[in-house]
Amino acid sequence: MKPKLSQWKELLAARHKRKAADEQNEAEPDERVGTDVPFVEVWREYGVEPYWFAGDYCLIRETVYPLDHGHGRYRLGALHDVHRRWQEAPFSHPLSCRGFAIGDLFFFDTETMGLSSGAGTVMFLLGHARVLGDRIIVRQHLLPHPGAEVALYQSFLSDVNYTTLVTYNGKAFDWPRLKTRHALVRDMVPKLPAFGHFDLYHAARRLWKDKLDSLRLAEVERHILHIERDGDVPGFLAPMIYQAFLQTPHPDRIMPVLRHNEHDVLSLIVLYIHLSIQLLEAGQLPDPREQLAAARWLEAVGETAAAAGVYEQAGSKEAKEAREAKWQLSLLHRREKRYEEAVAIWRDLFDHGSGFWKMKAGLELAKAYEHHFRDAAEAHRYAAMAYEAWRSLAKASRQSVEKDEQEWRKRLERLARKKKGVEK
Repeated sequence: MKPKLSQWKELLAARHKRKAADEQNEAEPDERVGTDVPFVEVWREYGVEPYWFAGDYCLIRETVYPLDHGHGRYRLGALHDVHRRWQEAPFSHPLSCRGFAIGDLFFFDTETMGLSSGAGTVMFLLGHARVLGDRIIVRQHLLPHPGAEVALYQSFLSDVNYTTLVTYNGKAFDWPRLKTRHALVRDMVPKLPAFGHFDLYHAARRLWKDKLDSLRLAEVERHILHIERDGDVPGFLAPMIYQAFLQTPHPDRIMPVLRHNEHDVLSLIVLYIHLSIQLLEAGQLPDPREQLAAARWLEAVGETAAAAGVYEQAGSKEAKEAREAKWQLSLLHRREKRYEEAVAIWRDLFDHGSGFWKMKAGLELAKAYEHHFRDAAEAHRYAAMAYEAWRSLAKASRQSVEKDEQEWRKRLERLARKKKGVEK
């Protein structure tokens, strides 16, 4: 840590020395632009301009993309179609942008000096995308040296007039760290806006946790979005590259990190497009695992009608997930007191399913006939068959099942008494 602290101390001392010289010479900001920014002409060749504020500067890079620019499996302009479809969707959802203008979406990603959430973790690059009617603009704000955070956050917050933040794990990482760093300079820069938040990491986890070994953005890019980054700098190297840049602040040293961040921001746009389609077209998804996950998510947010339609579609397929989809649909029917429809599904699972499904469906049939249909004989019949299926499974598992055995016997004895009482 000592060499790192010494390096930062030297950089800060050099910066303050230049500021003092400028104040002594009463130099105007415009006069400093060409002399105070190292390699300023090289920066401009990369489309980067200095942004001056309060006697210091940050660097801003702006890149413009046409709507037909392809990034992985989608054109960036497909966001407009997704936005229109959300306005017309027959269901609501936390990922829906209904009621927002497309320009309200603020695709945001950062690069930091570490993963810690403490005040000492410097954010040195803030990247975001602005979606317009005919193009998409990616803007990046770079911290050129320690001590320039006032200029950095002034430039960033002067450009923020959006309503909804779109990030990848931003709720837990990017935005809390930005708030921490902003607190150190909040008396000199605008306040942070109050954002809504679409965190696409949590959406990806909902849909692909059983499909992907890792949910890192790079893995989602490769396996879901079909994005291949040739020659890209891995994100974990960004802090080391930035430290090298601080020692020799030539643009070529940090440009790989800016390009990496730029691609991250573009991937957020494409990921939002894909996740939206997964929900808007959940009934037609070819992958039954994704279809089942989408239906569960719709059900979890209270959109039971939409979820039921997707469960029905998934349950009609020849896949192992079909029985799980039918089961979920039956539980949904049960909660809505639609017992006849639930019983029809349980009977199908009981008649055509494995021992596991005979046990689960048989138990539900026993409960339904006991409590809803008041048919103790039928309830006892299904309970007895479900018990036999359970015994076979328990024997194969070789686990202690004494407590479960007692529960089954209590149920059978109760139903036997009820059945006997009815017969009398």
